[in-house]
Amino acid sequence: MTVTAWELRAAFARRLAAMYGREVPAYETLVEVTREVNADVVARRGDAAQRLGDLGRVTAERHGAIRVGTPRELAQAGRVFAAFGMAPVGFYDLRDAGPGAVPVVSTAFRPVARDELARNPFRVFTSMLVVDDRRYFDADTQARLQAVLAERVLFGPELLALADRAAAEGGLPEREADELLARATAAFALSCAPVDREWYAHLEAISSVAADIGGVDSTHLNHLTPRVLDIDDLQARMRARGIEMIDEIQGPPGWEGPDLLLRQTSFRALAEERTFREPDGTVRTGALRVRFGEVEQRGIAPTPRGRALYDRLVVEVDERVAAGDDRTTAAVAVWRGGVPATERAVEQRGLGFFTYRVGAVAPSASAVPNVGSTTRDALVDAGVLVAEPIVYEDFLPRSAAGIFGSNLAGAGTRDALRTGPPYDLGRLSDVLGMPVHDPMDLYAAEQAASLRAAEAALGVRITTPVPENAASSTEPT
Repeated sequence: MTVTAWELRAAFARRLAAMYGREVPAYETLVEVTREVNADVVARRGDAAQRLGDLGRVTAERHGAIRVGTPRELAQAGRVFAAFGMAPVGFYDLRDAGPGAVPVVSTAFRPVARDELARNPFRVFTSMLVVDDRRYFDADTQARLQAVLAERVLFGPELLALADRAAAEGGLPEREADELLARATAAFALSCAPVDREWYAHLEAISSVAADIGGVDSTHLNHLTPRVLDIDDLQARMRARGIEMIDEIQGPPGWEGPDLLLRQTSFRALAEERTFREPDGTVRTGALRVRFGEVEQRGIAPTPRGRALYDRLVVEVDERVAAGDDRTTAAVAVWRGGVPATERAVEQRGLGFFTYRVGAVAPSASAVPNVGSTTRDALVDAGVLVAEPIVYEDFLPRSAAGIFGSNLAGAGTRDALRTGPPYDLGRLSDVLGMPVHDPMDLYAAEQAASLRAAEAALGVRITTPVPENAASSTEPT
């Protein structure tokens, strides 16, 4: 019997969760509290709580994060994730992600089709060290990093061969599937090999992220993230259990309007026992703080217009904070002034992606004429079409850097007078040897496909006029 790609993906996520729970016991507390919060939210709000995913999907949902050091390692990671039906989506440059900038560029491996996301939406946010970025690394450090990284093997030939076969065949027989899962899980386990203390300390002074990538002999899960329906409640409950959380929830503020994009928080990186090789060759026990427990609350996927609005509002919040305002208070005020207060208004103003299905209301002659076309808004208003928000499946560079920064051992160093080598979605595609999907294209295609299906069912052409001034609208909503 063949174990399909989505079944492999679900099993991979479960195995990684079990491994990470053994390595970081506080993760199990995070999962427990997440389930408590989700159950309470659903009990309190009913179906409305599951507007962006039913409880079964939300409970099973995870995203992991790993870090690699070279284009070769990133390309090999892409081959491993392809075995599980996970493709690279999005380009994130964390080198320029505000005050928490770190010397990596990233993508996320995840399913891209809606039915595959529904079966299992496992994602792995994968960052690659940019060793030739002179803002962080001088020539000597770059040369040593390249030498160290060239010697290590993150993904063995047996794993890569099984992964390539699974990707080509859409799955594997049970025995080979179990071997693939065992080898892939082991590739992300925390290494017991001694860490060169002097080299690690040198990199850590530049960036804790750089040390976690280039100062050890393997990669590992940096966090494994469950999804919660009320992140503010979760933050409070974790603190009530004595778990130290980061100071601020990253992303949009909590407010009474619709959730957009992504909100994230985490417990702080815990001291984990490791062995170190000292300059004199002796091996001693010490500790590192690099891994943490992240949790996320997902909202509506924004259109390019909606994303532009988000970016503008973030700048406005920063300006108010620089002027002395409290960040949380400022963010809520800015959101109330700039973001529509209802999901319907978000849709009408073209700020979020939605799918459309034919509803239970019988189409009237005025709503659906026998010939010609009608507008999407008219059909939704008449109950002929039902609009359902598309969940945001991706990430935010500023938030990711903020999470990283909140858990770093120090601020590191960065020469702002220099420039780094350019990276974009196209260059990352070349590194991976496969196309990196633009998430906006995926959401737009999903929305368009739903409208085409509705047109076929209703026998009319549905027009979607572009709203005016949606990105700059601040009138009451």
